Amino acid sequence: MSTDTGGIAVPFAGSTAQPDEISRQQAREQATVYRKVNLRLIPFLFICYVAAYLDRINIGFAQLQMKADLGFSDAVYGLGAGIFFFGYALFEVPSNLLLEKIGARKTLLRIMVLWGLTSAGMMFITTPTQLYIARFLLGLFEAGFFPGIILYFTYWYPSGMRARIIALFMSGMAVAGIIGGPLSGWIMNDMAGVNGWAGWQWMFLLEGLPAVLLGVLAWFVLQDRPHDARWLSARDKEVIDNTLQQDRQALGPAHHGSLRDAMRDPKIYILAFAYFTFIAGTYVITFWLPAIVKSFGVSDPLRIGLLTAIPYIIGAIGMVLLGKNSDRTRERRWHAAGAALLGGAGLVVSTLLPGNLTLALVALSFAAIGILATMPLFWAMPAAYLSGPAAAGGIALINSLGLVGGFVSPFVIGWFKTETGSVDGGLYFVAAMMVLGALVLLVGMPAKSLRERRGS
Repeated sequence: MSTDTGGIAVPFAGSTAQPDEISRQQAREQATVYRKVNLRLIPFLFICYVAAYLDRINIGFAQLQMKADLGFSDAVYGLGAGIFFFGYALFEVPSNLLLEKIGARKTLLRIMVLWGLTSAGMMFITTPTQLYIARFLLGLFEAGFFPGIILYFTYWYPSGMRARIIALFMSGMAVAGIIGGPLSGWIMNDMAGVNGWAGWQWMFLLEGLPAVLLGVLAWFVLQDRPHDARWLSARDKEVIDNTLQQDRQALGPAHHGSLRDAMRDPKIYILAFAYFTFIAGTYVITFWLPAIVKSFGVSDPLRIGLLTAIPYIIGAIGMVLLGKNSDRTRERRWHAAGAALLGGAGLVVSTLLPGNLTLALVALSFAAIGILATMPLFWAMPAAYLSGPAAAGGIALINSLGLVGGFVSPFVIGWFKTETGSVDGGLYFVAAMMVLGALVLLVGMPAKSLRERRGS
């Protein structure tokens, strides 16, 4: 039976109704409860992810002005953009283990306030060393946000719902690109010179401070577990608890009893490598899309921002549709691998259209569909493979190792740009990585390894 709650049955104690009628009643009640959960959690977490991603990627727009103002080369910028991920990887596993211990509210309060203040403080950098330190600290403070939310979803949602829920949450990444481009371009144009500050300085300040406010709001909006939620009735909590219990029973025994067990499992490193290649593609779009558009002769920051929004809009639609289809078919591997291949092909085709901005944007839009869609499709797999005590640390471990790709792709493309004057060589390199990641995922992660219910 296919329902909006992944087909998980919730028993009705003492019911004398016929089995088919009981199933319909269960489905209606589950749908009602999870609509309530979705309305409470997803919009707020979505906004938080928009803020997180905007603060992570706005350096891609800042570089349009700050490189000239501060005398930074493309290589300096590429290293500064990528060094974020060293700080991120360093503290990610401890942060997720801490979330498991102290809860999401305290964890998000700490993470968002510290990263917001650091992002706003980037307006004061003047040297490459200061750029590297600020980006490293930004990664250190933001560490644990994304894998923490993935872990948090496992407290609320059964496996059959997670790809579409993660896709809705992660569409914040695309929305950050959609609104971030025009917003950053407007700030850099219209705020330049106000109070004697450059446009890029105002951009860091105005886009960093909202994260501080959201961190404080997280304390009041979120609850650590369903049983803590005052906005749920006792019956609502029972429905969620029964849904999760039956989901765990249907999935069978966990693959891992502890983080140590997970760390000894080769499939964890297969997942991490695949994610490494997928994230490399993600941060091509994130850090270099404004520069790619500028290379076609567009100089106005606001126009660059508007044009860069186009691939993000198309990519957001594709991300949600592919995530929904993956949940419907209960298939993850081929969806993720196919998306990676589409993303790599789009990057390559975009380099074959010199002087034609319109066709290049079409190619980059297809690249964005594939690249952005790999994220929720991929993260449905670790959530299905890991469970119990291993989930918190294992999910963070995969994310930490994989995020090295977020350092590699900006640095490699910056190096190619400095040495050759073009980003094309870097795009070929990243496209080849994504193809390799897709193949490794398909070969190294058999479908039977994923503890997820089949059928609908």
